[in-house]
Amino acid sequence: MYSWQVPPTRGPGERAGLTRDLVLDAATDLIAERGAVTMRAVAQRLGVAPNALYSHVADKTELVDGVLDRVLAQVDAPRGGGNPLAALHRIMSSTHEVLLRHPQLVPAFLARQGSRGPNAQHLGVVTLEHLAAAGVTGDAAREALRVLIVYAIGFAAFDGDGDGERPLTGDELRGSFERGLDWLLAGIAGR
Repeated sequence: MYSWQVPPTRGPGERAGLTRDLVLDAATDLIAERGAVTMRAVAQRLGVAPNALYSHVADKTELVDGVLDRVLAQVDAPRGGGNPLAALHRIMSSTHEVLLRHPQLVPAFLARQGSRGPNAQHLGVVTLEHLAAAGVTGDAAREALRVLIVYAIGFAAFDGDGDGERPLTGDELRGSFERGLDWLLAGIAGR
């Protein structure tokens, strides 16, 4: 959980003291607790009227994208040089690890088909650079990027905190993810 402080009550005309980070922290907490978020719930959590949020996010879509994009800042994205397939493996493995640390956000990544913020864009650019270094460019590179993203998010959803008895342990699933990623990258590079 994130820690934030907002005064519980304010007098007429007193500013809420909100920042984009406070709004995104509250939204992240709500998604973790409830699996979903609304502008009204975030406003209630922060003790403000819903319209106070619109100075920081345009709408619920931007709110959710902001939460998702902040998580993507944790992904290790090595740039240039070295083995491009090893770099691609590191990016996708790191993405998978980050998603496993934030299982409550995986459904939002699935619903939004990824993320669109600056961190997501940066990861896309770096991944496309490594794909180009591996000889994959143009439409094929964009499709490979899409396939890799779906693979990482889908495996994280499959590996998530499911209730009940699961036939495979987390370690077995992570091993399958790593082996499958190697196969996927070999197929992309050898197309």
